[in-house]
Amino acid sequence: MNAPQAAMPRGRGIFGLAVIALIMVSVLVSLGVWQLRRKDEKRALISALTERLAAAPGVLPAATAWPALTPAHDEFRRVSFSATFESKPDVMVYSSGSAVRDDINGPGTWAFMPARLADGRSVVINAGFVQNTMQDRAQQDRAVKPLVTGAPVTLTGYLRFPESAGTLTPADDVVRRLWFVRDHRTMAKALGWGEVAPFYIDLESPAPPSGIPKPGPLHVHLKDDHLQYAITWFGLALVVAGAFVAWVIQRRRA
Repeated sequence: MNAPQAAMPRGRGIFGLAVIALIMVSVLVSLGVWQLRRKDEKRALISALTERLAAAPGVLPAATAWPALTPAHDEFRRVSFSATFESKPDVMVYSSGSAVRDDINGPGTWAFMPARLADGRSVVINAGFVQNTMQDRAQQDRAVKPLVTGAPVTLTGYLRFPESAGTLTPADDVVRRLWFVRDHRTMAKALGWGEVAPFYIDLESPAPPSGIPKPGPLHVHLKDDHLQYAITWFGLALVVAGAFVAWVIQRRRA
């Protein structure tokens, strides 16, 4: 075999590996750039949520505006309004803790209750945390009963939107009125609360005299590791590119 014939397979081998290396570097760089975009988006979200949580409470959006509300633009908006807790079955939502309440530790349940606005419409209120297990329905009933006075009360809280159940989420227990996901729409349908607002309210105040359920202010803590991830992807791209260059140099010296 002469020199030109020997060089052809070598050239093809280098070209093939170069294509593979280029694809890998392109993918890794793209992932790094995507993480940088996610960093900017996450920081904008943190800034927006921080601003909403620190703002003075505004009025509850009018019912005509409810269809236009979205989690991206309205989640955690602080509002204040008057409503009357309705004498209807409440729901307890089991939780192992809270990512937005610094004063909540350990398992317990959130007390969800319907309340009637002055115009007759209903909005669901997460009245606060009940520090117990998900087994004691009697204790939970005693906790929420004092809230139902038949008189309107001024409530301050945050707009929240329903969650979706995951693949491993336990099924709702309608008999015990125990839920495992914050979906107030399924609660309303199952327990006859009637038509409710598309959002629910995480109550900040007032707290009942007994302190149970326990409402409170929210604090959003979002992880911002995207710059670290971007550096990792860019570093891997450099490693692949460097390994390819080193391989080419070694092959030519052989």
